[in-house]
Amino acid sequence: MNLTYAVRGQKYTDKYDTIENTLMTEITWIRKELENLQKQGLLINIRTIDSPMGEKIKVDGKWVYNFCSNNYLGLANNPRLKKASIKAIGRYGIGPTAVRTIAGTTKLHLELENKLAKFKKAESVITFQSGFNANIATIPALVGENDKIFSDELNHASVIDACRLSKAEVIRYKHLDIKDLKQKINKLHSTLKANPCKVLIVTDGVFSMDGDIAPLPEICRLAQKYNAILMVDDAHGEGVLGKNGRGIVDYFNLHGKVDIEVGTLSKAFGVVGGLAAGKKDIIDWLRQRARPFLFSSAMTIPDVAACLEAVKILQKSNELVKKLWENTIYFKNEMKNLGFDTGNSQTPIVPIMLGEAMLAKEFSKELFNNKVFAMAIGYPTVPLGKARIRVMMSASHSRKSLDFALDAFSRVGRKLKVIS
Repeated sequence: MNLTYAVRGQKYTDKYDTIENTLMTEITWIRKELENLQKQGLLINIRTIDSPMGEKIKVDGKWVYNFCSNNYLGLANNPRLKKASIKAIGRYGIGPTAVRTIAGTTKLHLELENKLAKFKKAESVITFQSGFNANIATIPALVGENDKIFSDELNHASVIDACRLSKAEVIRYKHLDIKDLKQKINKLHSTLKANPCKVLIVTDGVFSMDGDIAPLPEICRLAQKYNAILMVDDAHGEGVLGKNGRGIVDYFNLHGKVDIEVGTLSKAFGVVGGLAAGKKDIIDWLRQRARPFLFSSAMTIPDVAACLEAVKILQKSNELVKKLWENTIYFKNEMKNLGFDTGNSQTPIVPIMLGEAMLAKEFSKELFNNKVFAMAIGYPTVPLGKARIRVMMSASHSRKSLDFALDAFSRVGRKLKVIS
């Protein structure tokens, strides 16, 4: 028996054994799709790390300079974080083996949430297993069917997926375009009296592929004017923006005006986990309705302890954030002097715009051959025709490593005729 079906307008046929009714061949469309990805230079090559995360790492057996991790402050291998994890394991063990609402909330979890609330200058904080989970937890708990979400068109995939799960109508506005957002909210507002609903405006704080910053003060004013809930995903702002790396809300001095901040503990904090910070009533509601909080086991003990130590480090010193920005300014200026297009980045995320995916992959490969690890980013992570090398700055980078990378970019750029 043959089964014929279509994927993206192309027909495929799978053969079945009619006696045992079992699939006799691989599902054809998956194999074809993988082949297409390979031809387009879009097939993801997953590399293996065999060292701690730092300025230099061992990738596929080769030591290279690390310019692609989110280890903004170099805390991923910090001795204080490791010591805190080991100490916590001695007292609490490894995993909580339960969801937070049953037997998964330790004193450490509560201490971390209290410390994060003080650090973020928020009324309350709830933690999750990842930043992705934090968005999946928060948005469907705040809005649902018949409600409206206004979302920046370049928001992170976790925001997009969370919006879909909520079943609310999603209205995308042009990237960073306040005029477009205002027009679309105003159009909806005229119908709200007849059809009342909740309205959520959600934006990334720092956009992970371009490194640009949301115009949060203007968005905040619109949210207040139209009585909308305002949420910002600050995954790439924490540890980067604001005093001591408190994030985008602190950077714009909007404490108490943004309803909820979602963030991650896997980037600047150097560990893993997610958080939502904001008004106490909202956080209390998430403890009752956020599905990843209710139905997935709590953060592990060593992760919680390490995150707690990272917060303590940031509370007491701004030195790592300062070093991160010194490195960022130096590297960006030198890359521009070499003739590279670094896009519209305002942060330590430095996109080297190349256009075609095959060129970006070849550029990344050549960099790796020159002992610089900086990954090519292509579709679907970024739009077609906007492939790039995304360079991630870190406080762990020395001037020597920055100059080494600049020299490698210069040589590869000339070899591939990206710069002259």
